[in-house]
Amino acid sequence: MPFPCGFCITPFQIRLNGMLHSDDNCATKEISRQLCLEHQLSFSKMASSDDNTEFIIDMLRECGLAHKTILFILEEFDLFAQGKQRLLYSLLDAMQSLTSQAVVIGVSCRLDADQLLEKRVRSRFSHRKLLFVPSSLEDTQRLVEHLLILANDSGLPANYVTDYNSRLTNIFSDKKFKGILNSLMDADATTSSILRFLFRAVSYMDMKSGFLSMESFLKACSSMQRQPKMDSLQDLSILELYILVCMHRLEDKEQSSYNFTSIMKEYRSIQDAYKTSDKYASTVCFRAFEHLLDRELISFGDNRGRNQALEYRPVKLLVSSRELAESLKLNTTCPAVLQKLFDRERYM
Repeated sequence: MPFPCGFCITPFQIRLNGMLHSDDNCATKEISRQLCLEHQLSFSKMASSDDNTEFIIDMLRECGLAHKTILFILEEFDLFAQGKQRLLYSLLDAMQSLTSQAVVIGVSCRLDADQLLEKRVRSRFSHRKLLFVPSSLEDTQRLVEHLLILANDSGLPANYVTDYNSRLTNIFSDKKFKGILNSLMDADATTSSILRFLFRAVSYMDMKSGFLSMESFLKACSSMQRQPKMDSLQDLSILELYILVCMHRLEDKEQSSYNFTSIMKEYRSIQDAYKTSDKYASTVCFRAFEHLLDRELISFGDNRGRNQALEYRPVKLLVSSRELAESLKLNTTCPAVLQKLFDRERYM
């Protein structure tokens, strides 16, 4: 069934991500959805995988006849190279047609991603590979200097430009600043990440003085470094904090294996020793325990014993001592006895 494709010099991009679309059915549905959106066609969510594949091949043929190029960009390409690889085979096989005008670009951090391809897929692969090496620290610092240093003809007062650039030069030569850049590049060395960092640093500029300071860059770095685990810890109830501290105490005692029952024994011993009012029924404690599992702050020790009741399965703590200590300090409702108990265990 033919579909209209107007002539266009700029290729139409279809973007897929292996973390979301590595399943063939999901990928073909997403490609069909993007094609329908581009060409103002109605998209059927009920279409089968075979229907979507046939639709994609028809669209490739029609767009090729209309001299319109389709660019498929597959992020996390190595994840598409797992399983039966039907999607990759279908796309690369369709490109063998003389009428097809399509390009498939796979993006992956794995150097051996092409070696994961099946023989039938590899035979249709052009074997063109581009290796992008991350920028060095020196290159990144030169980019930062180029973007932040003010030009003499910027139109700003000459005295301000001189003072501003002088302060920045001192910051750039500081070892602390180089450490900030290093930590950023360890997490994400892309230019877009550096630009986001600089934008945030400028937003933290002291508006009274009009100058950037080391504090501006430190705040920007802190805001760039996401800490989802710390965010989860901030929302915990007092009972959930007690459970984490009990698990930490058991690990400090070098107890190789423990479960919910062991944790409750530790919890009761704390209640008996300190006579606190934070006493909860076992059913309430178990719900808090399950909540910690759901948040992935704790996990089962192994996959053995899946048929066991949850309270008897070995568990382990996924929160470091530093993270737990910081969360206890930041939690305004945390009982003083719990903080003291944790500190005592840390330094004994």
